Amino acid sequence: MSKLIVTADVHGSYSSWLTIKALLSYNDNDKLVIAGDLFDTRYGNFSNTDFQPESIKKELKKFNHDVYYVYGNCDVPSFFPGYKVKTAFNAFNRQVFLHHGHRSCKDFPGSDIIIQGHTHYYSLLKKHGQIVMNPGSITYPKSGTATYGVIDNNSAYIVELETGNRLISMELPNTLKSRRKMT
Repeated sequence: MSKLIVTADVHGSYSSWLTIKALLSYNDNDKLVIAGDLFDTRYGNFSNTDFQPESIKKELKKFNHDVYYVYGNCDVPSFFPGYKVKTAFNAFNRQVFLHHGHRSCKDFPGSDIIIQGHTHYYSLLKKHGQIVMNPGSITYPKSGTATYGVIDNNSAYIVELETGNRLISMELPNTLKSRRKMT
């Protein structure tokens, strides 16, 4: 795996989905992480021509990249079954906990990296020895800046979509063991 491309709060926007696909087109080994509200079939604006959750679903079913996805508060699980509201996985020898962030969640004490969305504000910080990332939103950024996250073997960072500039960057601990020693 080269890196994780991290996004959230796409809300059924097909143009945002195409942007995400373009970010992944540079390396076949990259993986996609979606921290909820990909489809927004609960409250979506069906009169907006860019709102195309069916198109996103069709493309995601035949997607060439590995995907880690959790439901958000605007997603209806029956629209795209087989996922959960929270999940954990390993990447770069680190435990990653993924959830949308709209529910209180205490299931990540052993995680090295916590990814969540929901607020549409980007953030990247270290809390209790864990890296906590919110990639913000490409579709409806509340900060006014469309952003996404990237995690690679050495660092985590938030990228401004328009310029490609890193807004926040943080080095990752070397291994799981080194993080647990810091707590």
